[in-house]
Amino acid sequence: MSEGMTAEELYSVIEESARLVGAPFSREKVWPILSAFRDGFGDSGVIFSLQAGEQVAELEYTVQVSPGIVDPYGCAVSNGFAEKTDHPVNTLLAEIQGLVSGSEYYIDCGIVGGFKKIYANFPHSPQKVSKLAELPSMAGAVAENADFFARYGLEDVVLIGVDYKNRTMNLYFQLPPGTAGNLESKTVLSMLRETKMHEPSEKMLAYAAKSYRIYTTHSWESSDVHRISFGPRPRRDMDLSSLPARLEPKLEEFMRATPHDYAGDLINASAAKWAPDYEVLDLAAYYRISPMHLKALIAAGEAEG
Repeated sequence: MSEGMTAEELYSVIEESARLVGAPFSREKVWPILSAFRDGFGDSGVIFSLQAGEQVAELEYTVQVSPGIVDPYGCAVSNGFAEKTDHPVNTLLAEIQGLVSGSEYYIDCGIVGGFKKIYANFPHSPQKVSKLAELPSMAGAVAENADFFARYGLEDVVLIGVDYKNRTMNLYFQLPPGTAGNLESKTVLSMLRETKMHEPSEKMLAYAAKSYRIYTTHSWESSDVHRISFGPRPRRDMDLSSLPARLEPKLEEFMRATPHDYAGDLINASAAKWAPDYEVLDLAAYYRISPMHLKALIAAGEAEG
């Protein structure tokens, strides 16, 4: 892996990846964001993602911007990507920063939709739901669903996403070693029905049972769980025939041939996602991964078998 990554390099690979899947691409949507955050890329992780379907309407890119950018929200506001208002979505990240020192920060953007989210990643300092619920700007839905989380063993939050565009936030729960990858389908089904999600197909349900992380989406306007997703562990040599959806040729190409800047085969990820009115499979390809994260991924893969 090269020592550093420039905004120009990242722009080029985003454009190439968009062309690979036939997604619409506009420099005006992408370059201003990369230019604004260019001091944060360095030895950054970069992940491309999209949703399975017949056409690719959006390609998202998630990029680590720390430690070069110490205030990613301030950078987003000063460059016009996020609006500074009195809504608690605008103060939540600062409170998380005060609670969990040493977090990594990622921006999440679409080549069509532009800047969307900031993620605070703290895998080595998991936080309990009860502690997070105490933050003044945390969505009330987190505390209101505490019993649901506890009932299904969702205890350790290792990543939080703050969506400034939609005014929602995500909790990413790390499942314990004895449960990760070994959920029972009936447990997944119970979670989906309790949160009033779309009735799952059998293949998606079975796939969700392989998850090592579960993430939920909440807003400040409702106590509902708006979406729930189940993510198996990222891996090399993913068997695309095992996915619970038929992939169009361009999506197969995305999962096999997306450019990557590390030794060995491409690393892919996927997630089974539900909302009240749909189910969908999210797909991802890692363009870049830090040496520390790559080592952890390899170790986890070896431990699994």
